[in-house]
Amino acid sequence: MEETVSNAPRTAFVVAIDGPSGSGKSTVSRRVAAALGLAYLDTGAMYRAATWWCLERGVPLTAGPAVAAEVAALPLVMGVDPVSPSVHVGGVDVGEAIRRSEISAAVSAVATNLAVRAELGRLQRAAIAAEADAGSFSGGRGIVAEGRDITTVVAPDADVRLLLTASEDARLARRARDVHGTDDAAAVHATRDEVLRRDADDSTVVEFQVAADGVVTVDSSELDLDQTVRAVLDVIGQVAGRTV
Repeated sequence: MEETVSNAPRTAFVVAIDGPSGSGKSTVSRRVAAALGLAYLDTGAMYRAATWWCLERGVPLTAGPAVAAEVAALPLVMGVDPVSPSVHVGGVDVGEAIRRSEISAAVSAVATNLAVRAELGRLQRAAIAAEADAGSFSGGRGIVAEGRDITTVVAPDADVRLLLTASEDARLARRARDVHGTDDAAAVHATRDEVLRRDADDSTVVEFQVAADGVVTVDSSELDLDQTVRAVLDVIGQVAGRTV
């Protein structure tokens, strides 16, 4: 049975969820959005889509101004249904392509480009604002948006802001399962460099591992997925003063 935000206001209800790689923020955010009847925005997928687009266009990712120019004209459409989110660039469904290892290895070069962050941040704020409209996916109810700077830069005025974190071992195991289908020693080793390098690179332009003032931390190290979703829903209820 779908859970709902009771006594929904006429303005959109916004939940912002931040966190490092492997914290589970994407899966948890989708589940939370579906439970609350809200839209879902994966801002990390936007950086991956921008990376895919630049590579398709033959733009060197080290050429900062050229990358920024491509992203400024990025024909990106984000589907915000939490049950089946989608990413289209120039009419092409890139949902699978942007999860490939070559994109994972390259995305930091785009995500650390400050001009790119400014442009995608603008698009993210527009997507969040759009969910206040009665004709939007959520019917004006609101959105769960997740990403590395969502609680501090993109949506610092969100109704609820959370930092979803976990121990390094837990994050590496989860990422290994996502990428390799197993969390055995070999899979974790193969994943370690990608996760830790991405965190190190992104931390040069945004703080996503320490909760800012007003941001509630949820540590999922010892929680399974259902428990983590419940913990996040409980925080939303407590912070927003609502039954969820």
